Amino acid sequence: MNLAHILRPKSFEDFIAQEHIIAPHTPLYQMIQNNTLPHCFFYGPPGSGKTTLAQLIASTLSKPFGMFNATTFKIEELRKFLKSYQHSLYQPLIFIDEVHRLNKAQQEVLLPIMEDYEAIIFGASTYNPYYTLTNAIRSRSFLFELKPHNNAQLEQILSHAMQYIHQHINTHITLTPQAQDYLIQSSGGDARAMLNLLDAGLDCLPHQNQSLENQQITLEHLQSLRPTSLNDGCGDDDIHYNLISAMIKSIRGSDVDASIYYLARLIAGGENPEFIARRLVILASEDIGNANPHALNLATSTMVATSKIGYPESRIILAQCVIYLASSPKSNTAYEAINQALEAIQKGEILPIVPHILPHSKDYLYPHQFGGWVDQPYLHKDLKFVQATQKGFEKTLNEWLDKIKHQNTKDQ
Repeated sequence: MNLAHILRPKSFEDFIAQEHIIAPHTPLYQMIQNNTLPHCFFYGPPGSGKTTLAQLIASTLSKPFGMFNATTFKIEELRKFLKSYQHSLYQPLIFIDEVHRLNKAQQEVLLPIMEDYEAIIFGASTYNPYYTLTNAIRSRSFLFELKPHNNAQLEQILSHAMQYIHQHINTHITLTPQAQDYLIQSSGGDARAMLNLLDAGLDCLPHQNQSLENQQITLEHLQSLRPTSLNDGCGDDDIHYNLISAMIKSIRGSDVDASIYYLARLIAGGENPEFIARRLVILASEDIGNANPHALNLATSTMVATSKIGYPESRIILAQCVIYLASSPKSNTAYEAINQALEAIQKGEILPIVPHILPHSKDYLYPHQFGGWVDQPYLHKDLKFVQATQKGFEKTLNEWLDKIKHQNTKDQ
């Protein structure tokens, strides 16, 4: 049984979540109602409803639906599909999954189709495709971000699934409360992943004379199928968010034992090791930075290692990294510097590039011809974003800068 397919919404009334895109008050919904549909690209995490939304729109507007995947996309197949509607009154809707994988030549084929509205082009991706789509494609389309389902929405979908099971399979199949919580909490906002796990949980039940009376899907069943959570920090009330926050703050506060404790809580709760590792990489730059530049290297290596190894061995790699980060000197210099620079730009501090460092300028002074440093301006205004500190290795970096400038100033 494929619950994700069976329970795929048949109407917008059944479509759960993404109210910021498809609720009655939204522009996209109004365009659908007015049959003035633009070319659209949807991006968001797995199981957030990208394909379903495209199919619902096509169905609502009675448009033929052509589904393609960019990984196997063939221009000849697209043209063949379009040709069958060339002299009809129907305007097809072309849906291309993994749209970020389209190369430039494939995108150029879409341009005249989009320009002439020979078809409506929809695309979907788990990545933001903004930087992989050409300017010409972007100028002819709109980009919409889908959010992961929150716990309440997953609970609603799970309730519908259990109703279907009771009506069409057996009224006596139940979930233990722990199993229900695990289905929701471990699915990382992915409705399809939750329903697939429920499907597999049904398959774990013994089939005796085709009767499944008084059978329960338990936490043990589900954990044996999915030992680690798919969470990526997306739930709104998930305890894992509080635990990851506690671990980060303990590392920032240099409390080694508290850091390891919260790491252990995350591991024991089945938290995805790659999610933990990604948070450690961010912390290594945000809270340690150049006070200990090796911290970022170790955290990045931890992220790579956990993606290849997984539990139970990943617990050791994560523990090594957590202890190292908690023990490192702390600095948020880089974090503060980039935030201040971005804030200045947002407030209108847009300076022209000084002429002598533009490409092909003949007035540029090549520092290596002057012993490694030469006194020349790189900004039209003396802006300061990076605050010199004596924290860890940042002391050495500042000494290097002073030595470079002082030594070369004397030589010049």
